[in-house]
Amino acid sequence: MELELKRPLLFFDIESTGLNIVSDSIIELSFVKILPGGEERIKTWRLKPWDYEKRAQKPITPGAQAVHGISDGELTDCPRFCDVIEEVLDWLKDSDLAGFNSAKFDLPMLSEEIERLRYYTQTYLDTHPAASAENRARFSHILNMIKATDLHSVKMVDVQGIYHTMEPRNLKAAYRFYCGGEDFENAHSAEADTVATYKVLKGELDRYPETLKNDVDFLASFSTRNRNIDYAGRLSLNDDGEAVITFGKHKGKTAREVYKSEPSYFSWIRNGEFTFDTKRQFEALKEQFDREKREGRASAEALSGKPLSDEEVAEAGKMLSAKFGR
Repeated sequence: MELELKRPLLFFDIESTGLNIVSDSIIELSFVKILPGGEERIKTWRLKPWDYEKRAQKPITPGAQAVHGISDGELTDCPRFCDVIEEVLDWLKDSDLAGFNSAKFDLPMLSEEIERLRYYTQTYLDTHPAASAENRARFSHILNMIKATDLHSVKMVDVQGIYHTMEPRNLKAAYRFYCGGEDFENAHSAEADTVATYKVLKGELDRYPETLKNDVDFLASFSTRNRNIDYAGRLSLNDDGEAVITFGKHKGKTAREVYKSEPSYFSWIRNGEFTFDTKRQFEALKEQFDREKREGRASAEALSGKPLSDEEVAEAGKMLSAKFGR
């Protein structure tokens, strides 16, 4: 069954130096973009994994090399992720996403690579005011493109999620089951895996017409059922739509509660060994809470007609909450 699309659907797969989202990097990235109407476009990059602090190539872990068969030497002359970022973001622009088990690994890894570049690009602009106008213009352009890309806002169809829900097994088995009983060649190359994933999704739609809707919104909801705010799952939404911390000493508390009782916790997150995506989501919440605090102070002082201390502002907030039942 061909896909019914309102906007492009971008299937993707990556190979990496390892499985640690924080410290590992992408070495191969493949996109298969399906446009409304059925046109297919394919792009694959081999990438030199780059350590921005050490300014050196990252090594591939033995376990990862055993899976994908790519060696460090094969990547020496390849471009880095930062060299192709503009093209990658152009492919991502205005597209929903799809992959095989991508919601758990490939999407967080892709997001982290982009967030890592956001951080080091901003750091470069902040620490090199005397850099050439050409360099500053390119870095500013990259940073603006990254800021305009929000992977959390797009739909994500995880083909494995559909497969495991409907026929509780890996991509090879899914390909045999849905695509005619044969194995596909070059498994664990990013491009072969991406193309196979696209074919498996069409096969799933053919096999389960009574359960599955040929609609990206439905497929994304059906295949990726979590309420995580960040890809690492350190923050999640509760039933009231509030951000809740899911780990450590504040597990189960809302981020708003922790902001009020221990605001330094947000600095600890910013300086800790967390993904850049997790840090950015905590920072966004802190900015929201800071803004609400400023607005609350302004409202309280406007009502009282005089400057107020933090304690007086808090007391005014309690009185308003009691009055309006909040």
